[in-house]
Amino acid sequence: MKTQNGTVAHPQPQAWDLPRYRVKVDEYKHYQRNGYLIVRGLVEQADVEIMRTWGMDLLYGRITIPGVAQPATTDSQELYKRFSRIHMLHRQFETAERYLLYPRVLDVLEALIGPDVLALQTMLFLNPPGQGGQGWHQDAYYITTYPETLIGVWIALDHADEANGCLYVTPGSHTEPIYPTSDRDHLYAEDSFADLGHVEQVSSLDDEANTLTKVAKGYPDPTPCIVEPGDVIFFHSHLLHRSYPNRTPDRFRRAFVSHYCNARAWVPWNHGKSWEGPAANYLHILGRGNTHLPFAQPQFGTPCAATHERADNGVGSLPMMGSDDGDMVFTQ
Repeated sequence: MKTQNGTVAHPQPQAWDLPRYRVKVDEYKHYQRNGYLIVRGLVEQADVEIMRTWGMDLLYGRITIPGVAQPATTDSQELYKRFSRIHMLHRQFETAERYLLYPRVLDVLEALIGPDVLALQTMLFLNPPGQGGQGWHQDAYYITTYPETLIGVWIALDHADEANGCLYVTPGSHTEPIYPTSDRDHLYAEDSFADLGHVEQVSSLDDEANTLTKVAKGYPDPTPCIVEPGDVIFFHSHLLHRSYPNRTPDRFRRAFVSHYCNARAWVPWNHGKSWEGPAANYLHILGRGNTHLPFAQPQFGTPCAATHERADNGVGSLPMMGSDDGDMVFTQ
């Protein structure tokens, strides 16, 4: 079934009809102690199937991606070369917006970084056989929030293990500062630390070139996050983590990954694009709670805090701002 804009229509997620997920104290402690948390079965299997189907529609060209040519062939190996991940899909597609604002994910985020949650970014990772992988990195190196409250959310759409490129994390490494490169500082003035050196080739799969490898080796062996479809990994923005290429001959390792922060933090980030004023908060969606800062409405009307009337929080509020047309980045 085609929608009016020529894309494939998909069913709506089921999670709006489910009971609230209540985080256990031990789950909260695990996140604070280790820098990550896996919540098993948080996303409904019917919703996992919707996202898998949607991802394949994008890959095979059944959904038109703005700015990307339609595939010239249906050969699998040629299709796999088109892209292995896609960024900022929630600014173009209702399906991505709905899973960015998935209620049970927001339930957990309220406990970990809330109660006020701002939704910033979406990424669809396909990682077909022979593709994917990213070397050691820290997410807050790329996405800045003031103060730092960034968190990543990794929704598994396939069984992920060591063979097909599961996520590896280094428990406890979220206590590290963000390591700058010579061309990119982070929050810290260079004279704030006595011994915070620069690193090189962040995210490179070459462990010799990527000098964050030396930091990771200061911890016990990395933990592979072996997950089933519908499991969700929440991880701190300072946590050292990585993945390897998919080494299987016939399995995908698909995942829908989003980033969020506390809605009362400034966000001078818009995925490499410019913005007006001191920060880009007005381009990002208020998922839960309230804020004294501007925020965007969801373009496709997904129910969330931004769409609800909210009581005055006593500190004043700024007008709600509409989101722009957005941008997407494609990488091979």
